Amino acid sequence: MQQTQTQPPLPLLRIMGGNAFMLTMLYLLVGIVVEGARRVWPSLLLQRLSLSLDSLPARALELVGWMQPLRDAYFAGHISEFRLRLIFGVTTIVIIFLLAVGVGLFMGTLRSLALRRASRR
Repeated sequence: MQQTQTQPPLPLLRIMGGNAFMLTMLYLLVGIVVEGARRVWPSLLLQRLSLSLDSLPARALELVGWMQPLRDAYFAGHISEFRLRLIFGVTTIVIIFLLAVGVGLFMGTLRSLALRRASRR
C-alpha cells in the first residue's frame, strides 16, 4: 500500500505579511536616507530621487481625491512638512500591503489551480 505524501499548505498570509513588512521597511529606510542626505548635501539628484519616492503616495492620494486638500493645507501652513511626510509614509505602507495581499491572493489562486490540475492526473 502506497502512502501519498501531501505537502502542508503554505502559510500564505504569513508570507504575504512578511514580504510586505520587509518591502515597507526598505522603502521607508531609503526614504529616510534620501531625505537626510538631501538636507545635508542638497543636490538636484537627491531632490529628484526624493520626488520619485513621493510620486507613489502622491498618485494614490490623488486617485482618492485627498491630494489637493493636503496640498492646500500644506501651502496654507496648516500642516507641517513632517506631518505631510508622515501621511505619505502611511499611504506608502497601505499601498505596499494592498499590493502584497493582491499578489499573494493571485499566486495562491494559481497554486491551488495547479495543485487541483495535478491531482486530477
